[in-house]
Amino acid sequence: MARTVYLTSPEGNTGKSTIALGLLDLFSARVQRVGVFRPVVAADTGRDRVLELLLQHDGVDLAYEECVGVTYEKVHSDPDAALDEILTRAREVAEKCEVLLVVGSDYTDVAGPTELSFNARIAANLSSLVLLVLGAPERSAEQVHQVGEVALAELTAHHAQVAGVIVNRCDPAVLDDVRALDLGVPLWAVPEVPLLSAPTVRALMHSLNGELVSGEDALLDREAEHLLVSAMGIEHLLERIKEGSFVITPADRDDAIVALLAANAAPDFPTLAGIALNGGFELGSQVERLVGSLGQRLPIMRSDLGTFTAAKVVAATRGPLSSGSQHKIEVARSTFEAAVDADGLMAALDVARSDVVTPLMFEHMLFQRARSDRRHIVLPEGEDDRVLRAASTVLSRGVADLTILGVEASVRQRATELGLDIAAATVLDPATSEHLEAFAQEYTRLRAHKGMTVERAREIVIDVSYFGTLMVHLGVADGMVSGATHTTAHTIKPSFETIKTTPGVSVVSGCFFMCLADKVLVYADCAVNPDPDAEQLADIAISSARSAVQFGIDPRIAMLSYSTGQSGKGADVEKVRAATELVRMRAPELVVEGPIQYDAAVDPGVAAAKMPGSPVAGQATVLIFPDLNTGNNTYKAVQRSAGAVAVGPVLQGLNKPVNDLSRGATVKDIITTVAITAIQAQGESRPGQEG
Repeated sequence: MARTVYLTSPEGNTGKSTIALGLLDLFSARVQRVGVFRPVVAADTGRDRVLELLLQHDGVDLAYEECVGVTYEKVHSDPDAALDEILTRAREVAEKCEVLLVVGSDYTDVAGPTELSFNARIAANLSSLVLLVLGAPERSAEQVHQVGEVALAELTAHHAQVAGVIVNRCDPAVLDDVRALDLGVPLWAVPEVPLLSAPTVRALMHSLNGELVSGEDALLDREAEHLLVSAMGIEHLLERIKEGSFVITPADRDDAIVALLAANAAPDFPTLAGIALNGGFELGSQVERLVGSLGQRLPIMRSDLGTFTAAKVVAATRGPLSSGSQHKIEVARSTFEAAVDADGLMAALDVARSDVVTPLMFEHMLFQRARSDRRHIVLPEGEDDRVLRAASTVLSRGVADLTILGVEASVRQRATELGLDIAAATVLDPATSEHLEAFAQEYTRLRAHKGMTVERAREIVIDVSYFGTLMVHLGVADGMVSGATHTTAHTIKPSFETIKTTPGVSVVSGCFFMCLADKVLVYADCAVNPDPDAEQLADIAISSARSAVQFGIDPRIAMLSYSTGQSGKGADVEKVRAATELVRMRAPELVVEGPIQYDAAVDPGVAAAKMPGSPVAGQATVLIFPDLNTGNNTYKAVQRSAGAVAVGPVLQGLNKPVNDLSRGATVKDIITTVAITAIQAQGESRPGQEG
């Protein structure tokens, strides 16, 4: 039976979703199978929002229907029968998991004390460890203590075992006082982050029963962090605008509308989240013409409600976490990570770390390793929304420091429109950068043997790929990630010209980290060299072993061929045999076997028959393919047929890390590649140091 953790609160709006999301991250980094369960849900609101959010987590693989207990109506009509059904369904889910997170009810339909008691009974009967979540907005530490004592007494009275308390949404001014509270169990405090309770512009438009009359639909998913009603003169209206303001103004206030549009376009004013034109009036023809000609992406909507009613509706609209609020989800995760001691919390909940390595565990390890010695990565493609979204997450989770290339005003404006926070990033325009001349001089020196002139170099290094690569070469940045909008050749050709290969390595190659259900293997070369000779194959093997070590994998190298040991003959087998001997000669500390077939390399049963006593056969972790045709097809076959997660390609053999993205890269792909590049850079010296 799974370890069951029950998350409950004595009242609503405590932010259990944020805590649940953080817990799922911690559980998924430690065990292979994680489940979620909602014991009580409302019957008339469709699918439960909290459960849908949690089921979107990569660590959870369950259907919605099996993760739901009963409705409030069933609890009302027969509490004991409802309890019995909840326990039966929860135990069915628990049988499929190592850890089951039960997220208690939300105080939408039952009086507080009664609901907490019912949650306590569920937790006690499931033998759960309870995490009590207390809400602290507008409360002093003493008030939090009083609420906590009452809730803990109620839980204890119903025999629930409380493992700890998380006080959420704390005013930063009282955070230290709350952390010092003694409630008799471990306690953690999480600060209030206004963004996490802010509604999106889309939610506000829905609440206002409005329609979009101008602007970009994608920007409706930005959070509206401040409400402003235009009921004053222009000067006082403008001085009250804050970043992310949602402004309500009568549609016949031409002066206010023009002023708001001008302010939103001005670089020295905060950007708006949206404008609601209330009253049901039509825009004046000249104002409508102005709105159209400005071409602004700012969402402007029309509503028939009056000013007072519209303001009341907007003020009452909540902004809970949902599966569509990616930026808000990342802020929630980073807030939880920063506030809660993960090891202490997992010890209190008695969640041990599994011996297997799942894809999510590997990803968590990447983030931890990157954060442990943070490096500076350059992203040349600042005009791409995916890059900006990834940058926001990388910065919020502390994975790396970033420089983004592009025109600063345009890059920052677009990020703001998307509701992203890239304030901590440096944004550089190569054409106006102070580095331009130094980079041109350096490129001229490096390519002098090709007849390069300074004048021509100035034209070349303005290109973002060349500029970013030279930043890495000259130590202005530690690594580069590109390729979301550029070809592989455009991304890595500058690296061959400037950074060049590691001393003693003749080729750059591409490896994939193949994350299987319970382990991670390294495949190479799957991306760069069509038909490496024996010397190049040996270089690829040694580079791949170094990559494995960098990412916590014990390298046991299998040099793959269509025959095992001495059984085969032919030029292809001899190439692999020669490469194996070169690896042994150049890197005698490495454990290597070859030629060897794939099944003998990874299957202990086959290995026992074909190559008994080998330190590699049956337990290989680094698999070196004889050519690109074999490597590329094999990684894709394993990815598709075995459901493996392929992380890469990771370029290896360069003096400094540069990694290429697929042009179809997702935001998650970019984030992961930044983390990998940062870890690769940790093996290099810091900018300004000898290396």
